[in-house]
Amino acid sequence: MPHIKNALFRYRVIDSCIRNKFNPYPSKQQLREACEESLYGSINGSHICDSTIEKDLFAMRMEHDAPIKYSKANGGYYYEDPDYTMADIPLTSDDMEAIEFAAKTLLQFKDNELFKQFGSAIDKIADRVTVSKSHDAESYVQFETTASSGGSEFLSDLLGAIKQNFVIEFDYGKFTEESFSRRRVLPLLLKQYRNRWYLVCFELEKKAYRTFGLDRIDDLILTNDVLARPSDFNPDNYFKYSVGITSGNQVPERVTIKASALAAKYLDSLPIHSTQKVINMLSDGSFEFELKVVVTEELIREILSYGGAIKVVEPLSLKKEIQQRARRLLED
Repeated sequence: MPHIKNALFRYRVIDSCIRNKFNPYPSKQQLREACEESLYGSINGSHICDSTIEKDLFAMRMEHDAPIKYSKANGGYYYEDPDYTMADIPLTSDDMEAIEFAAKTLLQFKDNELFKQFGSAIDKIADRVTVSKSHDAESYVQFETTASSGGSEFLSDLLGAIKQNFVIEFDYGKFTEESFSRRRVLPLLLKQYRNRWYLVCFELEKKAYRTFGLDRIDDLILTNDVLARPSDFNPDNYFKYSVGITSGNQVPERVTIKASALAAKYLDSLPIHSTQKVINMLSDGSFEFELKVVVTEELIREILSYGGAIKVVEPLSLKKEIQQRARRLLED
């Protein structure tokens, strides 16, 4: 990788380290080790030396107006403006080349067992980089976007709290209420669903698992209290039978649906859930599908999105719920 690309990567790593609330005032050695580990997977100093970090800090001040200061009292670096971040700086052509290099590297490993769960995300990055190389790409290509990206500023802090089992506190506002309520939880898992981030946690007061949307979190505080993770929580199985984010750890049901020939093609190309399978082809050309899932609001909305092209066969409770909602759609 060309030297300029390495430098740009190091700037981003240094920026992330300085803004890390779990390890404030990183020393020069800590910055060097973080950069070397990110780029080369080692921290022994054979690839990056202290003088390189010194040059990077100087370049960040001069080229990106980074308000980097050194605190003698704390023995490390910090931003004079706590709101500064290099993430707000527009990407240059060199940045794009560096990202393209990284994307191509990731593509080589996307089928590896360790990275399979991130396969679609890696493809999205690679697609975006490929298209963005054209200066007028936006005139011909539109990427999926979301109107709401609130809460993403908490991702770094929440990830650190999850890794270190720190208890956190925050104000939370429900969609159905205008006021906020204070929550004290042990964060366990971050999950993305339809371009929104959610926090799965164990709420200490109610002694129950809860899921909170990051876009409705405010005044996040990281405490120094450490608690052990609940022994019955398994992140790999928590959403195993879920459609969406509201049904972790619940017992799944056998759901059977009948889909028209056209709807069946859509379901085949984009399954509702990983357990979906065809169990019968009917004489009228329609298909019956079976799913092993928890009945959730997200599942109901997914079925309704197909209009009359999908009908629920069983369970009866789900069939009645779909029928009631369909009738309400016809009411004046």
